[in-house]
Amino acid sequence: MKFQIKHEIKGRLRIHMKQSRMTFEQADILHYAIQKMDGVSSVKVYERTGDAVICFHCSREELIDALSAFDYDRINVPMEVLQNSGRQLNAEFQEKLAGRILRRLFNKIFLPMPLRNAITLCRAIRYVWMGVKCLAARKIEVPVLDATAITVSILRGNFNTAGSIMFLLGVGELLEDWTHKKSVGDLARSMSLNTEKVWVRKDEGEKLVPSDEVETGDLVVVHMGNVIPFDGIVCAGEAMVNQSAMTGEPLAVKKDTDSYAYAGTVVEEGELVIRVKETRGSTKYEKIVSMIEETDKLKSASESRAEHLADRLVPYTLLGTALVWLLTRNATKALAVLMVDFSCALKLAMPVTVLSAIREAGEHDIMVKGGKYMEAVAEATTIVFDKTGTLTKAMPVVRSIVNFSDESDDEMLRIAACLEEHFPHSMAKAVVDAARKKGLEHDEMHSKVNYIVAHGISSEIDDRKVVIGSYHFIFEDEKCIVDDSAKAEFENLPEGYSHLYMAIDGKLVAVICIEDPLREEAADVIRQLKEAGITKVVMMTGDSERTAAVIAKRVGVDEYYSEVLPEDKASFIQRERENGAKTIMVGDGINDSPALSAANVGIAISDGAELAREIADITIGADNLYELVTLKKLSNRLMKRIDSNYRSIVGINSGLIGAGVFGLIPPTTSAMFHNISTLGITLNSMKNLLPEQETI
Repeated sequence: MKFQIKHEIKGRLRIHMKQSRMTFEQADILHYAIQKMDGVSSVKVYERTGDAVICFHCSREELIDALSAFDYDRINVPMEVLQNSGRQLNAEFQEKLAGRILRRLFNKIFLPMPLRNAITLCRAIRYVWMGVKCLAARKIEVPVLDATAITVSILRGNFNTAGSIMFLLGVGELLEDWTHKKSVGDLARSMSLNTEKVWVRKDEGEKLVPSDEVETGDLVVVHMGNVIPFDGIVCAGEAMVNQSAMTGEPLAVKKDTDSYAYAGTVVEEGELVIRVKETRGSTKYEKIVSMIEETDKLKSASESRAEHLADRLVPYTLLGTALVWLLTRNATKALAVLMVDFSCALKLAMPVTVLSAIREAGEHDIMVKGGKYMEAVAEATTIVFDKTGTLTKAMPVVRSIVNFSDESDDEMLRIAACLEEHFPHSMAKAVVDAARKKGLEHDEMHSKVNYIVAHGISSEIDDRKVVIGSYHFIFEDEKCIVDDSAKAEFENLPEGYSHLYMAIDGKLVAVICIEDPLREEAADVIRQLKEAGITKVVMMTGDSERTAAVIAKRVGVDEYYSEVLPEDKASFIQRERENGAKTIMVGDGINDSPALSAANVGIAISDGAELAREIADITIGADNLYELVTLKKLSNRLMKRIDSNYRSIVGINSGLIGAGVFGLIPPTTSAMFHNISTLGITLNSMKNLLPEQETI
């Protein structure tokens, strides 16, 4: 592909694609392709100019070569990326806003007064009708106030004032609609299906295939803890399925033969074989958008209070107008109250503030499922961390295998990988990766795999029972034993590692030693969280006391608990809440799901278990934990901006009402200043909360 370098500084390149016109689809393909290039940290594509701004940390020559090899027709982009990019939505709203402003200027400059007044009368019909419908429903809310202000202005011959009120109301509605739809769209895209490979049942057994190769009618096998990738009919198996992403229901529902399974829901217990009915990811996207718009998930408590307060203030505004007229018998002064009200700004600015904060969080790779969760983060005093994959890196590695069997180390690793590949946990991934690097084939040689949450895996291979998991699972639940000849070696297992125990027919055969390196930023993140308002940091892990103590000391937590079960984490959080603490739970595994649900805010790591991500209220990227600090700062700033908006709205509008009542400014001027201040507060609410130097 031919392109021109328009501007260049170290680590940043602006290029112009040599083509006559760039479509929305081409812009999305280009964005997707560049984002996938090695060494690219971020990219923005501007379809109007055909430009792309690329930030990179690879060599300049490598990037130029990759860009030169780019071809629209060679890039395989997931269909949902093209269908739900949001690029066309932004362009449409920009055109609507520009068109509205240009029409306003054209009318004022070129149209004669009588024609402008006639247009104002026609436009006023919609607002008056909305006010009448509100009254007919026995409600006195904002539409009544708008209709009254516009009607009184027209009756007094102030057509310019009426036109200005409607213009500013229209612009405000447009901006609110765009911000809302963009935030909902960004949120839904973040929540939408992102399953690269799925298990498909073939004649020769189960096979892992890319999701885009699945066709309608294929049989997809969904194991416990995994997301259901496509809509379809259950034709075998039985499971409890978490459908909260679709329905908002907190409890799992039972699915068995002939039940309908929805894409994006998660198998909590059991296993299902589903005959695929719909393969397009957009079906889930559309359902999520509908779910978000039909529920209160996006509304924080502050936002809801603002909306209710706005409606409650309308009767008082009308009463104030009547009272001023009765006391002064001056219609001009009475109109000063009517032209200025608090409700308009309250109802417009607060939702925009919250939705803009959610949008900004998304720019930092933080997916927030609703404004109320950011408010809860701002109020939180206690944060609980799972250790594995959270405070430690999400990519643990196998360092050694302590073998107690007659088989080779590679055979032990092969058996372990065969079982572990079905389950999305960081330690399971470490085992599978280690087997792959050694070139060990581990085709399906076992019977049905049973996964016991937070304990381990049980199956049969060649009529022998194989179990793999934690010490508690192997020795206390399964009652496995260590051969007398191996006890000395077993009691002196290498320290500093997490241990995965494997037994066959009740006898320990191997211990896989996994290094779970601490994240370099963990200690600094905890320090910064305390500076941002967190007063208590807790670490909970299923690891041994010895391992937990070492990690806790290095990261600087206030409390730590070792060898805990999933219900222990949830119980601790419940006790903290009963004691009045607002809690945050951060985890990445299936075993963290109960605690994520129990906390005021559950935060999942993006490459953790799909069940954890579905249940969590917020998902952060896996690259580093500094996003937690960014989230906390964003949430704190959000609450400060909401408080600031309240003060600004009350102060400005009270001043305008007072100035109008005392005759210092005419109603038309107060109405103009009121609408300008409302628009100004709303536009300010759309600005980023964090300056660039504070982002990490």
